[in-house]
Amino acid sequence: MALQEDSLSVAATAEQAGGDQAGWEFSWDMVIDKGIEYGTSLLIAIAVLVIGMMIAKKISNMFAKVLAKREFDESLRGFLRSMVSISLRILVVMTALGQLGVEMTSFIALIGAAGLAIGMAFSGTLSNFAGGIMILIFRPYKTGDYLAAQGEEGFVKEIQIFNTILLTLDNKTVIIPNGAMANGNMINYTMQEQRRVDFTVGIGYGDDLQTAKNVLQKFIDEDEKILKDPESFIGLVELADSSVNLTLRVWCKTEDYWDVYFKMNERIYNEFGDAGLNIPFPQMDVHVHNS
Repeated sequence: MALQEDSLSVAATAEQAGGDQAGWEFSWDMVIDKGIEYGTSLLIAIAVLVIGMMIAKKISNMFAKVLAKREFDESLRGFLRSMVSISLRILVVMTALGQLGVEMTSFIALIGAAGLAIGMAFSGTLSNFAGGIMILIFRPYKTGDYLAAQGEEGFVKEIQIFNTILLTLDNKTVIIPNGAMANGNMINYTMQEQRRVDFTVGIGYGDDLQTAKNVLQKFIDEDEKILKDPESFIGLVELADSSVNLTLRVWCKTEDYWDVYFKMNERIYNEFGDAGLNIPFPQMDVHVHNS
């Protein structure tokens, strides 16, 4: 009886092994079915990729045209168009991979983990990147403006994503991170169309005050680059140790600032003497008493 049971057990095992072996038999029908299945998914993925890229390009071009119609800054238009184009292309690639059966959940988690690690490693660089975006959006300055920021002065030569490039008056190139530019104080000398030029003019004690005012008014009237509106101002500002100081405030177009400044100083120096006015300088009187 035991021998019969053992024989039946061996026969069952052999039959199961035979069944497994039969399950692994090569079948052309199975190959064709799998080929059709994966081939269809591959063709759909390729179609999604090609058509999606074409649509992404058209959308980015349309977005660029909208920005151009609204007169956005050229550098800002290029940056925003690139961001939109890259985002759409990434979305198309992820959709195509999904058609191939790639699990997007794990893929997105991997990208998130990599982004976190990169963000921690490049926190300063990302701060400059964010500062560049803020500058391009809110436009506190643009290419060609004259700035004073972070202890430097110069014309804005270029606004990059991470840095702002200044060109100083003596032709030095200064590179300032956008994080500092976006979060620090700055002076934009060329943002406004008009600027006020201030002068302090000293005359000697005993000189006629009204004569000095008349001469300064004559200089103002004869300078075509000085604006009539807003009105200029001349007044006595200080009785100093060696001089009587007048303040002169005139307005001009921003691009004429230095021309007005230098010309006025030259006329004061060259023509004050002809009007009987003295330009004083610090001096000391020494009295010697013989005992």
